Amino acid sequence: MRSTHATLAATLALAVAGAAIAAPASAQTKPAMEKCYGVALAGKNDCKAGAGTSCAGTSKVNYQGNAWKLVKAGTCTSTKTPKGNGSLTPKA
Repeated sequence: MRSTHATLAATLALAVAGAAIAAPASAQTKPAMEKCYGVALAGKNDCKAGAGTSCAGTSKVNYQGNAWKLVKAGTCTSTKTPKGNGSLTPKA
């Protein structure tokens, strides 16, 4: 009877320890993201690339002003490209 209680106690202790280790990894959240126009490479936009295009992967040129890419919130306007910085609104 004692070995059964000891086995049960050990099993419960391992389960609690395992849950404590797994909790931080599952509690992680994704960072906030924002649409950043004019930073995507041709065919690498996340969505919307102007008239005549549908969505992801449809931009025709690098840094197309009306094509956006999701970036970490707060980083868009400081993202440098050969055509200037990223924008939170579509560029002409």
